[in-house]
Amino acid sequence: MIGLGKRLFHTLFAIALLALTLPVLARAQAVKTEVAKKEGKVVVYGSVVPQAMDGLNKGFEKKYGIPVEYWRGDSTKVMDRASTEWRAGRPGFDVVEGNRGVQFIMRKEGLFAKFFPPSTEKFPDQFKEKDGLITPWRVLPISILYNTELVKAADIPKTFDDLLSPKWTKKLSMPDPSRHTTTAQFLWNLQKFRGEKWLDFVKALAKQEPLLVESLAPVTNAIIKGEAQVGITYIKYVKQYKGPVSYVLMDKHLTDPNYMSLGGKAAHPNAGRLYIDYACSAEGQKFISGDGEFVLYPGIYPPIKDAEKVTSRMVFMDTPTGEEFKTLMSEFRDIFFAN
Repeated sequence: MIGLGKRLFHTLFAIALLALTLPVLARAQAVKTEVAKKEGKVVVYGSVVPQAMDGLNKGFEKKYGIPVEYWRGDSTKVMDRASTEWRAGRPGFDVVEGNRGVQFIMRKEGLFAKFFPPSTEKFPDQFKEKDGLITPWRVLPISILYNTELVKAADIPKTFDDLLSPKWTKKLSMPDPSRHTTTAQFLWNLQKFRGEKWLDFVKALAKQEPLLVESLAPVTNAIIKGEAQVGITYIKYVKQYKGPVSYVLMDKHLTDPNYMSLGGKAAHPNAGRLYIDYACSAEGQKFISGDGEFVLYPGIYPPIKDAEKVTSRMVFMDTPTGEEFKTLMSEFRDIFFAN
């Protein structure tokens, strides 16, 4: 009986130990590199400008010999294209990259397959998605960018409230929040700092008659060309665009993680897995950070002044539901196009 008791104890202990290690084992999904190579290519739909993805994509191609077909649009357009193809039963993507809001919407529609990239094990736990359907790989802090030739040092706005000064009337650019989900999300998240008065700020911002563009990237172009002197957009663009442009280091920076996801019906699923794993590896993260992106791998920063300070001051945005997005964008349409 005593021997039987000991055997039972050891058996139960082994089962308990196995149970504790199962989540770890489940996350450590091996990537079939040779099978991926035989698939011939990987098709990626993403929101990162091509010049910023160039180093990452070339690094992947050089390491594995697998060509990358990259199509770029803002996150909303990426979602629209991927979702349209999915509903038509002809998805052309293996990997989809985009912001949190659109990835959540696509995840809910069933576009993605489960995958836990081994290279994400060193990422901060707060970014790890338990269901494995979306994988965070970079973060996008927002600030005020300005034209260094047109804006005097004494006039540089230090806060978003400073943008409400008459000096910036018709000299400000931002994406149209009635069409661009990330901007709608950003404005909505201002309530983290302003409480119920956040909408008053939005209304005051609209009275500045800003130059509204389709997404965040064109804001930087407008600033460089002098079509606007200041603008609301991503900090990373000061590295990714050549011209007289800099950013404002703030006390807090609203930030949105971006995700990569494997297509649920990918034509090249193993190449897709390999691509996501590479993008999240130290090598891939160094490539993308070198082009100005803020990444999740510990100790890797973009070559932007005070990048480490930006990282320490990030406040992560909450994500509205699909219905909340519709309501917000309708409300912003009324506010910014009242006339």
